[in-house]
Amino acid sequence: MSMNSPIPPVIEAPRSSPVRRRGRTNVELYAWLFMRISGLVLIVLVFGHLFIMNILDGGVQRVNWGFVAGRWASPFWQVWDLLMLWLAMVHGCNGLRTIVNDYTRKDMTRFWLKSLLYTATTIVIALGTLVIFTFDRI
Repeated sequence: MSMNSPIPPVIEAPRSSPVRRRGRTNVELYAWLFMRISGLVLIVLVFGHLFIMNILDGGVQRVNWGFVAGRWASPFWQVWDLLMLWLAMVHGCNGLRTIVNDYTRKDMTRFWLKSLLYTATTIVIALGTLVIFTFDRI
């Protein structure tokens, strides 16, 4: 090829990998941002919970039915515990989703593992939310 050639060389795509022509989405970017933000919020919620429960409220020996009933009589503590539940479960689910995506080779295995993960996460969030809002305060 000479220096005066008017046609530039063409580099073809490798044949071993299929060319994907899907629209670009920012799902992974939003998942990454969620992990960082939810992690920071969880640090505040969890350490606040531990500080209040173990230091200010007299330790875990005080925790019984009446203590929980009194605590969840306040909407503030219901929302606090609900945020901890939801953020921890979705944060953990997102982390496990990433691990499943990284380490599974077969699409069918990935599908079933993620289906199991999403089902378990949904059940735990639903049951935890139900308990927080329907706890018998008698």
